[in-house]
Amino acid sequence: MFYGWRMMAAAAVLRLLGGGLHSYGFTVFFLPLSHDLGLSRAATSLAFSLARAEGAIEGPAVGYLLDRFGAPPVMLIAVILTGIGYVLLSSVDSYATFLLVYLGIVSLAFSGGFMHAPMVLANSWFIRRRAQAMTLISAAFSLGGALIAPLLGLVVHAWGWRSGALSAGILFLLIGAPLCWLIRPSPESMGLLPDGDPIAGSPKPHSVGDRAVARENDWTAGQAMRSFIFWSIVIGTSVRGASYSALMAHFIPMMVWKGLPEQQAAFLLGIFAFLSMVSIFLFGWVADRINKPQLVSAIMLLSSASMLVLIFGQSVWSLWLFTILFTFVEPTYPVSWAIVGDFFGRKHFGKIRGNMSFFYMWGSVVGPVFAGAVYDRSKSYEALLWTLILLFVVAAVFYGSLMKPWKKVTRARALAG
Repeated sequence: MFYGWRMMAAAAVLRLLGGGLHSYGFTVFFLPLSHDLGLSRAATSLAFSLARAEGAIEGPAVGYLLDRFGAPPVMLIAVILTGIGYVLLSSVDSYATFLLVYLGIVSLAFSGGFMHAPMVLANSWFIRRRAQAMTLISAAFSLGGALIAPLLGLVVHAWGWRSGALSAGILFLLIGAPLCWLIRPSPESMGLLPDGDPIAGSPKPHSVGDRAVARENDWTAGQAMRSFIFWSIVIGTSVRGASYSALMAHFIPMMVWKGLPEQQAAFLLGIFAFLSMVSIFLFGWVADRINKPQLVSAIMLLSSASMLVLIFGQSVWSLWLFTILFTFVEPTYPVSWAIVGDFFGRKHFGKIRGNMSFFYMWGSVVGPVFAGAVYDRSKSYEALLWTLILLFVVAAVFYGSLMKPWKKVTRARALAG
């Protein structure tokens, strides 16, 4: 088996921890932490949004470090800080200390180590199977939500959110830190080629792997930022991220608003994560075979339709139907980054992704706080859902604008091969 798949497996385990204990875990902590510290939903959402802002500001620097030193050291630092942060989080007793620990330690390196670094790793180890590799890593994120978030919910329900935070910190340190030592930054660092193809001088010296590496565009970060493609992806990702982060931060509160008990809402969150993993695998396989921007655009339109079900549905089954339909959003993340790799290549991918995150992450910053403010003002999420429908349609338009440029790039590469 190609060694790159072992690297993807190691990165997937890290993403599983990050997804289950931190990203999906935030919505598990949301209500009990708010009640314990006496916070409004907007105030609790603010911590989540400020963490996203922190990730946006760090993006360009993280991208430079990833291209300069590779993914493994960035991952290791992120795991250690996140683990220590959750241990400390279990003892906070005020909103100020909560913000200090959550922003100053827990979230400080999380975006770089758990979000950027695994995608840079996948883009380094694969070209022809880029979308499959990235969707494998993203599926692990959802698997963490499906397996770990419900267990975390049980721990929080039985022993309180502080015990849940302490458990999360210990798991990060015991499992994540040793795993980082196994990861290698690129196939070239081990004398290999992307996708496991034969190297020059082997029985197949003019292999498809050699040609694939030669055909990579390898735009610089400056060249990418001057292109229409860069800004179309940034805008599409920004509005999608604002919508998705608002809904996910408030997933359990939103289900409670629709009449579902909190524990059942946590269970439904686990179902959402599991089905997201399935859809990620499905669309990851499909994405390497069709027009990727067209696929993402179609999913955005389907996701906007799913929220109509949530608005007008009055039964538990409508909540299930919404959950099933909305799982299709999850594959758009890895497929979008595969699109970035297809357009801009491997050499400067970390910088380009980091620069993009500086702009698109602000959508994720605003989304959860806006959702909390809407609920605090009206005691309803309906106005929020109509806004999210509009944003998903906007995202569909911008991804749709990339269909023809993507065809042109892939056709040129095919002719070059």
